Amino acid sequence: MAVKPIGSRVLIEVKAGEEKTSSGLYIPTAAQEKTNTGTVVAIGDKDITVTIGQTVVFDKYAGTQIEVEGKEMLLLDMENILAVVQ
Repeated sequence: MAVKPIGSRVLIEVKAGEEKTSSGLYIPTAAQEKTNTGTVVAIGDKDITVTIGQTVVFDKYAGTQIEVEGKEMLLLDMENILAVVQ
């Protein structure tokens, strides 16, 4: 299934949470904290300042979570992207 955002929306593949602590302890999946970074995989057609493939930081509680081909994705407005990671 292909998803094409419309307007000023962006589709982001959410980065997986940390599986291990800095001291080497494994964190169960249910206890992992969701990250607020991800990679842009598709963009809409209106006023978009990011490009496909860029890693971005977004508002923690923004957007709509969807699953595309078994991957966790987030569909959100461009205004909820806070920064581009370089």
